[in-house]
Amino acid sequence: MEFAYLTDPGQVRDHNEDSVTIIKNESEEILMAVADGMGGHKGGEIASSIAITHISKRFADSIKVGDKEEAINFLKEVVSEANMLLYKYTEDNPESVGMGTTIVIALLTKDYLLFGNIGDSSGFVIKDKKLYKITSDHTLVNLLVKSGEITEEEAKDHPRKNVLMRALGANITVEMDVFDVERDVEAILLCSDGLTNMLDEKQIETVLDSDIDIDAKVQKLINKANNRGGTDNISVAYLEKGEEK
Repeated sequence: MEFAYLTDPGQVRDHNEDSVTIIKNESEEILMAVADGMGGHKGGEIASSIAITHISKRFADSIKVGDKEEAINFLKEVVSEANMLLYKYTEDNPESVGMGTTIVIALLTKDYLLFGNIGDSSGFVIKDKKLYKITSDHTLVNLLVKSGEITEEEAKDHPRKNVLMRALGANITVEMDVFDVERDVEAILLCSDGLTNMLDEKQIETVLDSDIDIDAKVQKLINKANNRGGTDNISVAYLEKGEEK
């Protein structure tokens, strides 16, 4: 099993509001997470950092997250805790009101694979060399697509495509969607929308299917996003399962 992660400010933004990590706990379980912060005056980078730091520490301190039901409860609990930390931070620092962050998480153990998300950072798997999106974006535009008011093609350039319907830190409580995913996949990809707004799924799939090492794949995704404009921060967390014993 191999993994790599990277974050880049892109070509337009003067600072990076994303945070990304991949860590193992004592039981060799793996947690991957990407957070895309928002909120000016360094608010976005503070928000994403608080969320990733808290979730990572709670996971690293766990010897084992338990069975699937316990793991789902764990993910919801740590994200709820992170949300409360952000909410309290904005109460104590009025200049940061309006800050928040997306979060997308993958949790891989020897028995199951879970995804969780809030906002518009994305989680994918690769199976039979094909890329499949697992998460569903919490955006106004995605809501309009689901209701049939606009098409997926119209959504790509919609003037309000960045309006989030759900984010960490925006309210005192937040609900995370959790997905129980078939564990028999070749790879897992998490990314901020700085990647998916620049590259379509076929372009991402082509890079990940290429015959280069895992670090080069992650770097190539970021390079390609930057070459196409890099209009936002770009974060990628990628894991290849390989042969398992």
